[in-house]
Amino acid sequence: MPVDPAELKGRKIGRVLTKLGKVTREQVHEALAIQQTRRSSSGKVQIGQILIELGYCTTRDISEAVAGQAGMAYTDLSSFTMPDDVRDSLAAETVQSYQIVPIEYNPRSKRLKVAMKTPDNFRAVDDLRLLMGFNVEAVVSDGAQIEALIKKHYAKGEAVADVVTELAKDKKFEALVGKSNQSIDLDALSEAAEDNKVVKLLNLVLLQAIKDRASDIHFEPFEREFKMRYRIDGVLYEMTPPPKHLGPAITSRVKVMANLDIAERRLPQDGRIELNLGGSPVDLRVSVLPTMHGESVVMRVLDRSNVQLKLDRIGLREEDLTHFRKLINRPNGIVIVTGPTGSGKTTTLYAALAELNDMETKILTAEDPVEYDIDGLCQCQVNVETETTFARLLRSFLRQDPDIILVGEIRDLETGNIAVQASLTGHLVLSTLHTNDAPSSVLRLLDLGIENFLLTATIEGIVAQRLVRTICTKCKEQYEPREEELMELGLLPEDIGGRKLFRGKGCENCHGSGYKGRLAIFEIMAMNDTMRDLIMKKASTNVLRDQARKFGMRTLRESGLLAIYDGLTTIDEVVRETIAEEG
Repeated sequence: MPVDPAELKGRKIGRVLTKLGKVTREQVHEALAIQQTRRSSSGKVQIGQILIELGYCTTRDISEAVAGQAGMAYTDLSSFTMPDDVRDSLAAETVQSYQIVPIEYNPRSKRLKVAMKTPDNFRAVDDLRLLMGFNVEAVVSDGAQIEALIKKHYAKGEAVADVVTELAKDKKFEALVGKSNQSIDLDALSEAAEDNKVVKLLNLVLLQAIKDRASDIHFEPFEREFKMRYRIDGVLYEMTPPPKHLGPAITSRVKVMANLDIAERRLPQDGRIELNLGGSPVDLRVSVLPTMHGESVVMRVLDRSNVQLKLDRIGLREEDLTHFRKLINRPNGIVIVTGPTGSGKTTTLYAALAELNDMETKILTAEDPVEYDIDGLCQCQVNVETETTFARLLRSFLRQDPDIILVGEIRDLETGNIAVQASLTGHLVLSTLHTNDAPSSVLRLLDLGIENFLLTATIEGIVAQRLVRTICTKCKEQYEPREEELMELGLLPEDIGGRKLFRGKGCENCHGSGYKGRLAIFEIMAMNDTMRDLIMKKASTNVLRDQARKFGMRTLRESGLLAIYDGLTTIDEVVRETIAEEG
């Protein structure tokens, strides 16, 4: 008669094995005595290992006991035959990612029984509940048996296209099509959001996007189609588009996962989904926007395992790294990182804070929104509804005795003036701006209304940055650039001086693009007396740029050129991301 796992939960392994009838109490005592003698000579030895060595039980017996300790049943899958409906309940990518197999499935109650290799794979259970809405029951089985079933039933990964084709045949979603201002039956919408095929498609899209290191996933309704696209290394790629009538079902599923109101289809909504995919913590920031043809959804993927929070890992060259470290280690002043949206400003600032973060330093941040949680930082989120603006947070910060303050962005005169006050009262302030390069940031701050004498007293340095795609290492090849290509960078063939240039041919690894990953290029403008005099005289951006270059500032284009010479990126990328130098 099988033993109820609830009776075994939390008990010692020897007691569990005895309860299961695998060993006698005498055998456990014998193993404990051996464990005691070995402990002093070779550290702690597991009692299960000793029982196996003595021949009293098998590896499988120990696995069964470990499952019992966690309050889970152990299931033998040696003669298990997987029915088609059970196999189809989970996508191949999900099964392979979590190393689990479904063994029972009830579509009505959405009750799913899965077998896993170890009882501590709780992330799989949590994600199946949250990501796919199943009522999950987990059991433990032999790892080799699970691998054999995965190989047999899920060896060929299921493509998004296959699930889209399957969904296109289902006519029940056609009733959901309508413009954003038309009413849709709420029950039908809720039912569609819980449909297993819709859940499976969305799960597959998320897994594929995260596996390909996408930064954003777009679901976009148009007059005659519904597009799914994702952004990899700053470039959008289209996935197999599902039929137009599936749009509301997919959108509603995302809204359910993000705890948004599926009945509200006229107002923009923002939410967040927290997942653990394949053992990595992933945050999805969800934005829903009503359009003429339905709701457009964009999910920003914040893969915490993928973020490089170290200054020496973000692409700074050795001399730039030394320069930047000097700036952020000043006792007070303002350091600004500038660039367009998606140029990696936040990552650079987080990396700087991670380096400055120690027991002796109090760091406060005002962000919109907080992208990554970092231990040791007091992070505050801007909230317009409660009037918690950057300026309001900054005022409160000054009463919190900080050493370093991060302001997500200087957007207006009020925020700028308080940042200036903070730096004048002995704080280091880090912030961002949206400008094309470092010298033009000065003009932007003056345009906001900040007095030039306050800028000269507080600004310590401005760092402009861009992200350029790096050449795929799998299909990298040397080539001779055409003269027109060199002309785009203002170069002549003799300027290359025998240097080797590279590009990517395009392969499976990089989706045929020739690029894989991104690299930051930097322009660091530090302040000195001459630069401050020019700002006081309200000198033009070009004059500031020329003077900064005389003091050793390397422009974004020059940094890009060095990355080309290092064989890391291409001429096309640097031309696309940087502006030509004037004068």
